[in-house]
Amino acid sequence: MTSATSATSATSATTPRASYQRCATCGTQYSDTDALARCVSCGGLLEVVHAPPLLRGAELRAVFAARRSDGPGSSSGVWRYHELVLPNGGAHVVSHPEGNTPLLARDRVSSYAGVSGLLLKHEGHNPTGSFKDRGMTVGVTQARRIGARAVACASTGNTSASLAAYAAQAGIPALVFVPAGQVATGKLAQSLAYGARTLLVKGDFDACLSLVQQASERLGIYLLNSINPFRIEGQKTIAIEALEQLGWDAPDWLVLPAGNLGNTAAFGKALREVHELGLIDRVPRIAAIQAEGAAPFASSFRHDFTTRPKVKAETVATAIKIGDPASFDRAVQAIRSTNGVVSTVSDAEILDAKAVVDASGVGCEPASAASVAGVRRLVKEGIIRPSDRVVAVLTGHVLKDPGALLRYHQETDPPPQFANPPVEIEPTIEAVERVLATGD
Repeated sequence: MTSATSATSATSATTPRASYQRCATCGTQYSDTDALARCVSCGGLLEVVHAPPLLRGAELRAVFAARRSDGPGSSSGVWRYHELVLPNGGAHVVSHPEGNTPLLARDRVSSYAGVSGLLLKHEGHNPTGSFKDRGMTVGVTQARRIGARAVACASTGNTSASLAAYAAQAGIPALVFVPAGQVATGKLAQSLAYGARTLLVKGDFDACLSLVQQASERLGIYLLNSINPFRIEGQKTIAIEALEQLGWDAPDWLVLPAGNLGNTAAFGKALREVHELGLIDRVPRIAAIQAEGAAPFASSFRHDFTTRPKVKAETVATAIKIGDPASFDRAVQAIRSTNGVVSTVSDAEILDAKAVVDASGVGCEPASAASVAGVRRLVKEGIIRPSDRVVAVLTGHVLKDPGALLRYHQETDPPPQFANPPVEIEPTIEAVERVLATGD
């Protein structure tokens, strides 16, 4: 589906038409069609502000429920909530479709994490295999609205894959900037396959982001990293959809991996808005989980956000291998407004949690498993109670980083606790029988 005009009908009874952009730092306002990446006055990040829908509470919940069953927008788990995302998308909407990802219960993962009520929101079920599609459907739609000549992003892999796919669908040229030698094969392959011009930058993600921002300013390319406020609008729907799947009965915790902090910011904004609209009667706490080797946000949290450190990021979880997160200030607001926490987990904890998630038949990329590892650690620390209702977000598909998966199971010495190495046998039925008998 290239457009979803029915999902954003200009005659919708639920939506006034006014939207605008506002600097989150100084409050300067801009048109909703302004292509600025940052505030001209102070350099702060922008946020999108929509006039509230005409309906609230139970009436608005009923509208969303009707669309989920068979109404306009039911095919997209983003545009079904268009009043809260981009009311004026109209005929410009570019949708795969995306969203409608499952909320899964797996006893094996719950037992490992130490929480009986753990649910997994699996964003790896999106079209390109990650949550990025939710933000990109809105970002590329906005690019069409403003007539962008080209779109671009810096990426550790998932953003570039998603941008490449949606830009191809929209017929807009795309440039992706990725750190040379630091992107998982599965993700790099997607960018190439979808036709984006892929630039291998001799530097880390932070160098890529700096370069792409310069390119945006000087060459008039529309920037679609998560500093773009329209990306945040799409990513809000991860939390909104999870709440709807729970019957709008908010859990105690939403736990997610944290790298560039776009999702942390998006979740905070989503929870504030749905609470103000009466869709939920209490706000869950957010737990943002970083890898120990890429944890500037966690370090700042330990000092009550009075510092903003930058680090040289090192972690096997390449999707969150970011040392200077762009959405830092937005994410601080999200943690503070939800009485949230920021924690860290080691690479070993991430890979063990991933192995448990994988072996439950669910599967995820390494960065995704940071959320489950984080739940386990926060339970041990007494911050999350075993009886709490917890939703852990899995951000990407198991095949996003096959290299890390195979290294864990085949190459690590000594073998990790949950390693499942292949067994070489002679071509005889007796050899098969021995494997069945011994488990070796």
